[in-house]
Amino acid sequence: MADEKQLAEIAFHEDVVERAELSPLQLIREKETEISGRVLAAKKQADDVVSDARRKAADIVAKAEAADGDRVAQEVEDSAIAAAEQEAAESRNKAETDAVALAKTLSAKRAGAAEAIVKAVTEV
Repeated sequence: MADEKQLAEIAFHEDVVERAELSPLQLIREKETEISGRVLAAKKQADDVVSDARRKAADIVAKAEAADGDRVAQEVEDSAIAAAEQEAAESRNKAETDAVALAKTLSAKRAGAAEAIVKAVTEV
């Protein structure tokens, strides 16, 4: 165990000595690599955020389009019902007018029809 502790201390000192022996350019390269890793991680995180935002926006647009489609369908249905009700009211009014006109015509021709029937029966 003492040997392991000594080996750990030696490794630590070697690392310290090794870092001390690095040239300024090597230290700069090390920092560049470290910073490059951080930049890539930040870029990935930003891409994830943008991707998530696009997905949420697409969901919102889809829901809005569905809601808009429901609204338009309701408007078309309401319009069709109103037109059908209007047409039914016009048909009722025309039928009533035709019935009144037919009743007048029938009563006017009834007397003549009765005379024609009596004449036809009495001639036989």
